[in-house]
Amino acid sequence: MDFSKVTNGILQDMKVWEPKLVLLPEDTITKKRNSQNRTIKQILGHMIDSVSNNTHRIIHLQYQVSPFSFPNYATNGNNDRWISIQDYQNENWENLIQHWKYSHIHFIHVIGNVNEEKLENQWISESEYGNISLRDMITDFLRHFRLHLSEIQELIDE
Repeated sequence: MDFSKVTNGILQDMKVWEPKLVLLPEDTITKKRNSQNRTIKQILGHMIDSVSNNTHRIIHLQYQVSPFSFPNYATNGNNDRWISIQDYQNENWENLIQHWKYSHIHFIHVIGNVNEEKLENQWISESEYGNISLRDMITDFLRHFRLHLSEIQELIDE
């Protein structure tokens, strides 16, 4: 399966966004909040959590019995707990940007090594969507990535 649309999209967006993020003033990244009450630093941290969790799902879905139950960090407010516990709000901004960048570069590497015979393996999602195949999870990642970049852009434009 060719996931180049996803991987190229992530790479292209990171090339645009990394220098943009670096130049943002402290007030913009720490004080403006979106509808979920997240700052830009917290949104970027959530993106790191998301790519980390999805990396783990991709790995588990290739060796566990399908359908596989993997904790969904995004339900019941858990993603906000992750943001709070890791204290992204007070993380060094340059380090946070680099973590965001390199965790996504690694994710692209992991996608490039997926066993195609495992693409229909499923994760039992606790969401309204039901079970999600490895193929669908990878394919949908770019949409989710861009959703959060658009949230950051909205805060920049305020």
